[in-house]
Amino acid sequence: MEEMEEELKCPVCGSFYREPIILPCSHNLCQACARNILVQTPESESPQSRRASGSGVSDYDYLDLDKMSLYSEADSGYGSYGGFASAPTTPCQKSPNGVRVFPPAMPPPATHLSPALAPVPRNSCITCPQCHRSLILDDRGLRGFPKNRVLEGVIDRYQQSKAAALKCQLCEKAPKEATVMCEQCDVFYCDPCRLRCHPPRGPLAKHRLVPPAQGRVSRRLSPRKVSTCTDHELENHSMYCVQCKMPVCYQCLEEGKHSSHEVKALGAMWKLHKSQLSQALNGLSDRAKEAKEFLVQLRNMVQQIQENSVEFEACLVAQCDALIDALNRRKAQLLARVNKEHEHKLKVVRDQISHCTVKLRQTTGLMEYCLEVIKENDPSGFLQISDALIRRVHLTEDQWGKGTLTPRMTTDFDLSLDNSPLLQSIHQLDFVQMKASSPVPATPILQLEECCTHNNSATLSWKQPPLSTVPAEGYILELDDGNGGQFREVYVGKETMCTVDGLHFNSTYNARIKAFNKTGVSQYSKTLVLQTSEVAWFAFDPGSAHADIIFSNDNLTVTCSSYDDRVVLGKTGFSKGVHYWELTVDRYDNHPDPAFGVARMDVMKDVMLGKDDKAWAMYVDNHRSWFMHNNSHTNRTEGGITKGATIGVLLDLNRKTLTFFINDEQQGPIAFENVEGLFFPAVSLNRNVQVTLHTGLPVPDFYSSRASIA
Repeated sequence: MEEMEEELKCPVCGSFYREPIILPCSHNLCQACARNILVQTPESESPQSRRASGSGVSDYDYLDLDKMSLYSEADSGYGSYGGFASAPTTPCQKSPNGVRVFPPAMPPPATHLSPALAPVPRNSCITCPQCHRSLILDDRGLRGFPKNRVLEGVIDRYQQSKAAALKCQLCEKAPKEATVMCEQCDVFYCDPCRLRCHPPRGPLAKHRLVPPAQGRVSRRLSPRKVSTCTDHELENHSMYCVQCKMPVCYQCLEEGKHSSHEVKALGAMWKLHKSQLSQALNGLSDRAKEAKEFLVQLRNMVQQIQENSVEFEACLVAQCDALIDALNRRKAQLLARVNKEHEHKLKVVRDQISHCTVKLRQTTGLMEYCLEVIKENDPSGFLQISDALIRRVHLTEDQWGKGTLTPRMTTDFDLSLDNSPLLQSIHQLDFVQMKASSPVPATPILQLEECCTHNNSATLSWKQPPLSTVPAEGYILELDDGNGGQFREVYVGKETMCTVDGLHFNSTYNARIKAFNKTGVSQYSKTLVLQTSEVAWFAFDPGSAHADIIFSNDNLTVTCSSYDDRVVLGKTGFSKGVHYWELTVDRYDNHPDPAFGVARMDVMKDVMLGKDDKAWAMYVDNHRSWFMHNNSHTNRTEGGITKGATIGVLLDLNRKTLTFFINDEQQGPIAFENVEGLFFPAVSLNRNVQVTLHTGLPVPDFYSSRASIA
């Protein structure tokens, strides 16, 4: 009820309504607050002057909003009468709950009367602080407005529900907490006061004592004061005027105020309007439910945004790190090329240095030798070697010719890195806007109250989220394999409900749904866990049976008057798990041999069960039985059937075996092994044999214990 509290507070004072009155605009005000916001209007706008001018207006005429500007266009917080130059501007205030109100232009004269009885200034006008509609009061003043008794009652109940623990009303000093309430005395008692003042004897023994909380409720439900007519204060409301939409009293009708109006009984209209309000509340309740679901969706979006943000940031960091790694690898490759060029230049220069050093040493040695030869004074000896020395000097000089003293390698590196395209790409690196021209649909919501399982079928229902503006062209329903495996599509279409048949019994499936349109697909809904039935409930299938089969007992009982064998299948197929069902023989004459077992859907229907390779059966007469598959008869076993006998069929697809029972005793060994695939319960009948099917049976205890040992 705390959410209702704002509805119970006056828009002027911000407190709970005290003596609330109803304005013609249907809003409420405290009577004292209504008096505080009265404004006196010019004489020319009074109801009397309007009647005198023949305008024919009612007592509560709304002022022309063009003549009365309650707010300046800039909403400066001041209101003025724009149509009257003599009217002073009146400062505008705000109530505690934020509604703008107008105080009176001048303080009212001092009076000792209550707000309801105090005289109202002549030509007074009141403006609703919520819808800002204005009206001029007639001679009755505020007494002309009806009192809202219903609102008073709601406030009383609300305040009582918020009150502290109920106290004893008879304790003289500190009241103790009440333990009971007497409905007849209407008094709350503590235990000592009850024993002293309300002994359970004499006339008091017939009084009914109830817990305090129950007594509080009974007090709330006690009759409240009946509202009286605003025109005739001594008369109670007894009728309702449909045109005026207000309760009226008997005297109002006698005076002829509503003579041409449709008038109905107050009680009937009370019930009618209550019904209309209840219907309106149903629609509002649906909107509130959708709003709550929408809030849940928004809160989930907050969490999803946070998760997506973390994931996206990690992806962005990974992508940038990959770019940095690629750049570092390229950097290493380029540095390797630079180092190679560096080593090459050094090698060339060093080789040239080595070569020049050797040649210079040889040249210097030759020069020193020639100088020493020149110093010799032996002409004949000098001439013997001079020609050879001259040739060597010229040859050595020629070896230092052009280009010899020029560096073979420059000091500059001829490599130039062009990084402008890469820098431009880095500057242009940005997010690709993945938002398409139209967004994908919102994630569908599974309607859990409509999702259910029956036998080995599952029905799922879903809807678009409330307030979703993107239409979905269809939906994709996915289920896993019932064993925690991969999801697979089981339905694609426009419907919002789907039934999936042929599931495994006693299995747990996970289901999810997503929507799609031309742009793409939505995210998956929350995963719904579905549990199929532990045992199968089914009947015979008239649609797949031979035409000679006669059905009764809701398709649980079948018979056949033909002399030829006729086959009928069960409605439910099995491909996984352990399943057991029984058939009782209701009629058995002239010793025919019916057959019981399992079969594929396309088994032959006009021969005995087991004649073809689509059936695995046991056929039995009154003395013995045989197993038969593909017209092969095996394992003759003594012991037959009579009227009232029970045949049990145990299909264990976990162990891939088929076993038969007669009257709770296993008939022969395991009939068939290595059976796998999809099987339907099957029976073949002839010559008026009648059997009744019993399903939903647990596996026999002895078989379960034997299987667990194995």
